[in-house]
Amino acid sequence: MEKKDFKKINDYLWEIPQSFRKDMRAPARIYASEKLFREVEDEALIQLVNTTTMPGIVKYAIAMPDIHSGYGPPIGGVGAMKYPEGVISPGFVGYDENCGVRLLLSEYTEEEIKPYLDKLAAEVQKSVPSGLGRGRQTKLSITQIDKILEGGVPRLVEQGYGEKEDIENCEEKGKMPQADASCVSERAKMRGRDQVGTLGSGNHFCSLERVDEIFDEKIAKVFGLYKNQVVVMIHTGSRGFGHQNCTDYLRVVMQALPQYNIKLPDKELACVPFNSPEGQRFFKAMSAACNFAWSNRHMIMHYVRKAWKDVLGEKANLRLLYDVAHNIAKVEEHELDGKKMKLIVHRKGATRAFPPGHPEIPEKYRETGQPAILPGSMGTPSYVLAGIEESKEAWNTVAHGAGRAMSRHAAMRAVRGEEVVRRLKEKGILIKCRSMRGIAEEAPLAYKDVNEVVEVVHNAGLSKKVAKLIPLAVIKGE
Repeated sequence: MEKKDFKKINDYLWEIPQSFRKDMRAPARIYASEKLFREVEDEALIQLVNTTTMPGIVKYAIAMPDIHSGYGPPIGGVGAMKYPEGVISPGFVGYDENCGVRLLLSEYTEEEIKPYLDKLAAEVQKSVPSGLGRGRQTKLSITQIDKILEGGVPRLVEQGYGEKEDIENCEEKGKMPQADASCVSERAKMRGRDQVGTLGSGNHFCSLERVDEIFDEKIAKVFGLYKNQVVVMIHTGSRGFGHQNCTDYLRVVMQALPQYNIKLPDKELACVPFNSPEGQRFFKAMSAACNFAWSNRHMIMHYVRKAWKDVLGEKANLRLLYDVAHNIAKVEEHELDGKKMKLIVHRKGATRAFPPGHPEIPEKYRETGQPAILPGSMGTPSYVLAGIEESKEAWNTVAHGAGRAMSRHAAMRAVRGEEVVRRLKEKGILIKCRSMRGIAEEAPLAYKDVNEVVEVVHNAGLSKKVAKLIPLAVIKGE
């Protein structure tokens, strides 16, 4: 397969027809500019076309402009399956189940925060453990973990962590009701015992940013954003817990494949019918992992709020704008051939962005559309977007970030961590990370241009630009 096999539909959309390969059940589409399309790896294109062979897929397999190769389906991939007989796939959710982003709003401007910036970043780094395998000193019991897996954010708010408004401003209100802790392995639970309220490694981070530009004054006002305001972004997922859960169910699903007579071009696409016993068990376990991830981000927010008050005083508040997931499979209602129907929507490295009037978004955002948060790479801009009606063509989905342009090993060969720190310091950006290797792996040069990704998202009708954020201090997962 070559890039010339894709037909250009418009300046921001490309398609390869179903007739390209006998086993395809639908066409494949990529949202990208000419430049971004030229840069997509061949492997990611093959993975996208392979996802069209999954039983029950409707309309087309979709890739966002931040597409890059992953396990099975590409990262940046979206696929909706018939409900309930279509398939569900662990690989189409990804190893970091419900990796996602939440954005907190302060009442301070950059000028007001500047004298405290270093102290704030240091306090957050001290309060929130980060790094591969690093956890909190207190380990939760299995009973406590089970309560989090089934209760999610509402359970934590009941216990006095956060406010009712925090539940409202979270996708799914911070809890997938289908979660069943009994479907999760003991090993996964053991790995998660000390990880609620921890940042993790890789591209995960907590950053203090300023609002650099407002594109839509009206929507920004509803969201509570204004120029030069300082905000806090938290990006992490379900840690070792989710990774173990995905590993467990890939094994289950691969063993079950033959009995459902599902033929796939790549075993990494392993899937089972949603309404099969294995499909239901995976959905319940994945829902539990999603609740774990929302609880993790929620507790990080709790510790960040505490650090904020410790440095700035008791009256200093951080309000949650919204929390979005970008590795998830959910049953949602969408329009297909003029009819409203339920579909099993897989988003892997892609973010939900429901339009104005949608019943599943908070009342206060019904006129504007759902806030969607698109983080940049370390030291580059991030964006706040709003869902729009036109995005129904992509199951109301937007990109989840800049998307990797090179592997972690390639990034380490290309630049040293110390050099990245120096360049960012010259731009006035503080970096808090105990590992120079971790910094090199996540250097800005390892990622696509986030500004270009956002232009595609905006111009292709996937969402609307609301605000651009610039980092001031970044606390990195190591």
